[in-house]
Amino acid sequence: MATYRDQGVVLRTVKLGEADRIITILTEGHGKVRAVAKGVRRTKSRFGSRLEPFMRADLLLARGRSLDVVSQAASLAAYADPICADYDRYANGGVILEAADKLVSTEHQPARPQYLLLIAALKALATGARDPRQISASYLMRSLALAGWRPRFDSCIVCSKSPNQTELSYFSVAGGGVVCQADHTPEAVRAGAHVRSQLEALTDGDWGRLGPGPLDPQTDRLVEKWGEYYLERPIRSLRLLDSTL
Repeated sequence: MATYRDQGVVLRTVKLGEADRIITILTEGHGKVRAVAKGVRRTKSRFGSRLEPFMRADLLLARGRSLDVVSQAASLAAYADPICADYDRYANGGVILEAADKLVSTEHQPARPQYLLLIAALKALATGARDPRQISASYLMRSLALAGWRPRFDSCIVCSKSPNQTELSYFSVAGGGVVCQADHTPEAVRAGAHVRSQLEALTDGDWGRLGPGPLDPQTDRLVEKWGEYYLERPIRSLRLLDSTL
């Protein structure tokens, strides 16, 4: 089998047989990869905890017909320990991993900007750099913006004019951004200046503008709707997070 080396973050795992697992990894150079980690569920496995969700590892993989095979794995960053030790971090980390898995849908297609954004989000979550909810919401908006789905905030999506910001008082998920008072579409919702400012700050990763406080509940809802609309599927981890609030 031809082999290749890359680094990656484990997004999810599925049991296979009595001792193996199928590992889904977002790698730096090869995009999303699904590979078999043989014997990883045995107590004496040489991989140990290096192939668990939230772990970043240096990997040697062998190409297979349908699934690659993990030959070696060395830990690069153990994000899992601090994330799994705190419920809020763990719940929001689940949102990040699920979104990354769904957004990068094609295997072995390079997605380095998405990979770099993912490890930045996990590092921030593991170190407690920001509120966990802010980190996962910003990751979702920024990863979708990288993929081409960035909301418009500076002008109305209907008339393309840039009136006074107080007139851009609606937000349309389906339309792709803010809508002015005069031309708001039926599905657009009224969103105050604070909500629009938070959405833009999350999309830009502008932590100074976002501030340390919690997200407005409407901002939370719009982030969830934006993610699910453009991913074209529910984000189960977000639904679980909502149920605990």
